[in-house]
Amino acid sequence: MPYFVIERNYAEAVEIPVESAADINLINDEEDVRWLYSFLSLDHRRSYCLYEAPSIEAIIAAAQRAGLPADVVTEVTGRVMPNGLLEPVA
Repeated sequence: MPYFVIERNYAEAVEIPVESAADINLINDEEDVRWLYSFLSLDHRRSYCLYEAPSIEAIIAAAQRAGLPADVVTEVTGRVMPNGLLEPVA
């Protein structure tokens, strides 16, 4: 299944959604997407999330249902490692 990086931009600082994670994951399951992990910016107004999903459309549908932005969705095929080698995402 393809991997995607999602950039989310928030109008105000957000806190880590610990109590919302289960609900987000339930929605993701229903849309056949898998949230792998996220990075949160220092100012808590942007996050960068790695997802596994069948399509960009599935990611956008899950984000809309969860009430989350999905400002930029980019399919990725690999990771460039510090040694210069390209490795698979997973």
